[in-house]
Amino acid sequence: MISRDAHKVMAEKRKEAFEKKVAAATREKGLLIVNTGTGKGKSTAAFGMGLRILGHGMRLGVVQFIKGAYESAERNVLSKHELCDFHTIGDGFTWNTQDRDLDVATAGKAWRQAVAMIESPDYQMVILDELNVVLKYEYIDLEEALSVLGSRRLDLHIVVTGRHAPDRLIDMADLVSEIKAIKHPYREQGVKAQAGVEY
Repeated sequence: MISRDAHKVMAEKRKEAFEKKVAAATREKGLLIVNTGTGKGKSTAAFGMGLRILGHGMRLGVVQFIKGAYESAERNVLSKHELCDFHTIGDGFTWNTQDRDLDVATAGKAWRQAVAMIESPDYQMVILDELNVVLKYEYIDLEEALSVLGSRRLDLHIVVTGRHAPDRLIDMADLVSEIKAIKHPYREQGVKAQAGVEY
């Protein structure tokens, strides 16, 4: 067991290192944030940041790709907030539609909405939920997406979610989190999606 004196010395060193980092971080900028990986919680983390934006009295824009066929509690709550514009423009998972032309057309419509929000001066954060999946299946052009994301306003935060984030998007991003699947009750126990957990 660590002694009280040793613990105090360690805590003082951590505090000193932390304060040094805080003092060195003087810049402010809009961040490009990517949540990717096979684990659950990529969109949830993005909506948590969205709540922070709203809590600061800032405006939030959301475009949901893919998930349009399914009701979600976060959409129900956030779409009612006066500072949030929430657009769900999708036909469900690609294995449900089984129509590439339809998926491309729907993704194009959602992307046009996303671009309008990114180019608008009204938003402090734009969440592009499941954009990574759309990019993986080449429903929209990667070069165009990178160009739009890379030329965003200097103070605009953009959060992109979904599995399979392209390497070039990861390279461009300021903050990347990979959420890894370790254990899930659906896979291991046959537990169905739970209200308040999955949707």
